[in-house]
Amino acid sequence: MIIWLNGAFGAGKSTAARELLDLLPGSTLYDPGLVGAGLRLMLTKERLAEVDDCQDLPAWRRLVVDTAAALLGEIPGPLIAPMTLLRQEYRDEIFGGLAARGIPVQHFLLHVEETFLRERIDARTGSDGEAVRSWCLARLPEYTAALPWLTADACTVETTRLTPRQTAERLAAVAETGDATCEIVQTPAPRAQTLAAGVLLFDDRDRVLLVDPTYKPGWEFPGGVVEAGEPPARAAVREVAEELGLDLEQEPALLIVDWEPPRPPRVGGLRLLFDGGRLERERLAQVLLPGDELRGWRFAREDEAAGMLSPGRFARLQWALRAREQGRALNLEAGGPVG
Repeated sequence: MIIWLNGAFGAGKSTAARELLDLLPGSTLYDPGLVGAGLRLMLTKERLAEVDDCQDLPAWRRLVVDTAAALLGEIPGPLIAPMTLLRQEYRDEIFGGLAARGIPVQHFLLHVEETFLRERIDARTGSDGEAVRSWCLARLPEYTAALPWLTADACTVETTRLTPRQTAERLAAVAETGDATCEIVQTPAPRAQTLAAGVLLFDDRDRVLLVDPTYKPGWEFPGGVVEAGEPPARAAVREVAEELGLDLEQEPALLIVDWEPPRPPRVGGLRLLFDGGRLERERLAQVLLPGDELRGWRFAREDEAAGMLSPGRFARLQWALRAREQGRALNLEAGGPVG
């Protein structure tokens, strides 16, 4: 298990984590910041100049998960990870990766009223105190903007008037009950190329329905991996029922087949998109999401989807829309047509 202590920079996460070690037998401090420090030593200056923060490196997010799994193979746990995560897509990628490895996460938000938080930041001393103070204060607007999703996702502990020991005692009490556990779908990472079926569903303005997974970054099409021995079109119908609570009246027509090449850590495989047709307004009221897998859904225009989908998924969407217009399925490789 991992106990993830989130919060603004300067909220006292590391101090509370050290106190928590005394209250949870067998616990170990796991600082994902050390992963970033290692990357800063190994990556080129040119690559580091391309990002504002080590968290923006895909390698950091992967290594945080892999390192936690490796540590838990050596020690009993839990791991206590004091680390600020303000981008929800990074939370999804890391927590989803941990869930895929069967590692539960208890997510806590240590919240401090801004006036007191600024006082704590201003009180920082040391040779690099001024630089740290300026950096922490500059990140406060980002923390404020993230509060809506943070408070919805994490168990919030108001620490403004608590000592680090009192904070740790509150954390230990909740951790024992498991009330802060993130309910995330636990899908093991594939070891071989996969066959996946997605469905495009449209509204009366021809916008496409996208869903927001809890276990990986970005938006997706309704759909999933085809099970062994299952026809792909039937898998598409099953996934729509499981993810949206909607029953398609008939098996949908194929729009595209796209071969995704392996790009470690992704194993690649065949990606199919089907035409699920138009959803009438009365059917939209029937949408029911599985909370441990999807947090939301919305319709998006093609140009809006460009900023919501990964480049590969957006390329599939573009060609699927062209196929729908032409009334014929298209064969793609790596997001581009062939044949």
